[in-house]
Amino acid sequence: MEILRVENLSKIYGKGETAVKALDNISFSVSKGEFVAIIGPSGSGKSTLLHTLGGVDRPTSGKVMLENTDVYGLDETKLAIFRRRQIGLIYQFYNLIPVLSVEENITLPLLLDGRKADKGQLKEILSTLGLTERLNHLPNQLSGGQQQRVSIGRALINNPALMLADEPTGNLDSKSSHEIIELLKMFNKTFRQTLIVITHDERIALQADRIMTIEDGRITKDEVLRR
Repeated sequence: MEILRVENLSKIYGKGETAVKALDNISFSVSKGEFVAIIGPSGSGKSTLLHTLGGVDRPTSGKVMLENTDVYGLDETKLAIFRRRQIGLIYQFYNLIPVLSVEENITLPLLLDGRKADKGQLKEILSTLGLTERLNHLPNQLSGGQQQRVSIGRALINNPALMLADEPTGNLDSKSSHEIIELLKMFNKTFRQTLIVITHDERIALQADRIMTIEDGRITKDEVLRR
């Protein structure tokens, strides 16, 4: 079942002779529960695409349809709510709030929505991520791998339609990188969490169901590895 559809997506920065086309008329779709890796050289448009899919960076033209909602047909207020509820974002540098505990960082999207966390769900996420004993710790009391686990928990707390990860292991050692990818794969396979990961690491990309290659803002290759 299709969960994401991208139609003729373009993003241009600047105007006239200095204009840079970061995305050039990209179209593709993603099925529910699919794990897609996006690879390509630096400056190819990977991060721009991810931020556009995530409702963070409005495209110059084209559509992003997520669960039959035209993401950029929403006004800014509705877009912010939709992004918070339907899209989980994981960044290379974690983006945790330094004065908030592990529990507070994970439940922040719910608090911003004026909702309380489901204690059972929170307990399950903390247990799965190996963070139960770190519940009241601040980010600076955690290792890099633990901080990235917190950001995964934050991305999952709303049961999003789509999880997006931008170089999620780029700031981690090899052991922590392996653990984070195994966690993302587990959430993808066990809970059918649709997952799109940007990575420079070919070993990570090869674990996906599908690899898309981007060069100069265009998809140059779209290869299905497993169904």
